[in-house]
Amino acid sequence: FPVREMIRRGWIEASESFDIVEAQVLRFFNIPSINAPFNMAHAARRTNEGDISPLQLAWLCRVKQLAGALQVATYSEKALRSAIDDLRQLATAPEEIRHVPKIMAACGVRFVVVEPMPGSKIDGMCSWLEDGTSPVIGMSIRQDRIDNFWFVFRHELEHVLRGDGRDNDIIDVDLGEADASLGADPEAECAANDAAAEFLVPRAKLDNFIARVRPLYSEQKVVNFAKVNDIHPGIVVGQLQNRGEIPYANLRRHLVKIRHILTLSALTDGWGNTPQVPVITV
Repeated sequence: FPVREMIRRGWIEASESFDIVEAQVLRFFNIPSINAPFNMAHAARRTNEGDISPLQLAWLCRVKQLAGALQVATYSEKALRSAIDDLRQLATAPEEIRHVPKIMAACGVRFVVVEPMPGSKIDGMCSWLEDGTSPVIGMSIRQDRIDNFWFVFRHELEHVLRGDGRDNDIIDVDLGEADASLGADPEAECAANDAAAEFLVPRAKLDNFIARVRPLYSEQKVVNFAKVNDIHPGIVVGQLQNRGEIPYANLRRHLVKIRHILTLSALTDGWGNTPQVPVITV
């Protein structure tokens, strides 16, 4: 367990007594002993292979602890589906991201931001509280870019709509096609990735743009395409980079940062801020 980092962040208190530190760690992870198996169903988007790490487990636990302290409406799948169009309209400008937590709360989704643990390589997660009736979306903003935020956020939204992460773990290791041998659910991850990509720039429109413009992706053409489709140009740049149409070094000035905007309205842990909330059983 990443005890030193947990102490540094104020998740547990420092003590010269091993027994006191151990008791706090057990309470934090809600386990009876250090060697006890840890069980917390969730769907998480990360970039490493293999079993989920202690760093990632600590992050996931903190997300759910904060989520349990939020006051939100009763979850409604109908309301969440209806809100997707409203969310899409926010993707025109970075400043509009501040409305995401409020919209999520109105739909009954607990949305929190927790600074990533060093080396944890986790971007987002979907899980559930209260016997599977109250969904949680946690984001690390590990890659502080407008395109990455909207893709990961919409990806996790699809997991909520599908009910993923309620009973079993679903791990998206972000290594191309989902591979069940790596702990990923191919159907769930393909559905989440497709929904996120279609939400940002409809595939048919992007395919048409690529066919017309390739390989001369001038900045003006990209900006005009984004304007016609009511989307921030950074999101178009991100999609083109992801498809390998333009180098990652090109048009990077459009990949604007959004963390400083989002954390003003979202319940946030990290970057010098430690919310004082009770440890909620996860």
